[in-house]
This record gives sequence, C-alpha cells and structure tokens, in this order.
Amino acid sequence: MVHSIELVFDRDSEAAIRRIWESLAAAGIPSQAPASRPHVTLAVAEGIAPDVDAPLQPLARRLPMQCTVGAALLFGRANVVLARLVVPTAELLAVHSEAYRLCHPHMVPEPMPNCLPAQWTPHVTMARRVGGGQLGRALRIVGRPAQIEGSFTALRRWDGNKRVEHLLSAEE
Repeated sequence: MVHSIELVFDRDSEAAIRRIWESLAAAGIPSQAPASRPHVTLAVAEGIAPDVDAPLQPLARRLPMQCTVGAALLFGRANVVLARLVVPTAELLAVHSEAYRLCHPHMVPEPMPNCLPAQWTPHVTMARRVGGGQLGRALRIVGRPAQIEGSFTALRRWDGNKRVEHLLSAEE
C-alpha cells in the first residue's frame, strides 16, 4: 500500500462529495464509498516516514484554505479513474510545492510521479475502474452539482499499510 500526505475537506464539502459517491454506488458504478474519505493528495510514495509530521506542522497551520471542486476529469484509457478537479489556485499550488519539498526527504523509495510539482493535478477521486458502458451515466452523476465551494480544514498523513490517518491540524 502507499503512504500519502493529503488535504481534508470541511464537513459540508465532504458530505457533498460523499453524496456523489453514494449516487454512483446506487447506480452500480464502483465509487469510493464507503472505503475512503474525500481528500486531495499532495505527496505519495510507497512509504512516508512518520517523522515528516513535525516539518509539516507550519504548513498545517495555514489551514483552513478555501477551495473549489469543479469539472469532471478522467485519468487512464480503458477502465478510467473518474475524478473532480480542484481548481488550482496560486495558494493551493504553493501549499503543494511546500508539502512536496518538506516530504521529499521522508519518502521511500521515491515519490510517485503524479505528485511531482510540475506534474500534479489537484483532484478528488470519485470512482475507479469505470468502464466505457458506465462512463456517460457516471459523468452525469459526478457533474452535479457543477461546483462545490468549500475549504480544506486539515492536513493528514495516511498510512496505507495500517489504513490509519494521522491528522496534522485541527478540523472544524
């Protein structure tokens, strides 16, 4: 499993995203519900040492930070990952760049390429392994509401091996 550093949404935004996940699941589309928590991944690797928590504390204190969840995105070609873009503001890009810089010495063996500052697309995953026959229906479900205005209220370190989150800042 992987380890990651993630931004966590405020309660209302999280609830709105979970409603989309539940609608996908009700339509028979393999959504993220209920196994995950809505988040935006900043850094990911096979391992991230827990001693990264201390250097990340100043970054965590910059929260809450406003965010907008926007258009649907597709990653892949056949069975795609369906996501929603998180609008990449200058502030969000700066937080990502700083998180990556702080995490890099603690990631083993190397960070995954999709979290590199010049290759990162801020997003929240809605569903995985969506096949062609499901895609149109999935896009209609995921596209409502067209925009979610919210905020990030916490930074967390996710230990994918133990399936445990370590919050690095207080939530609302």
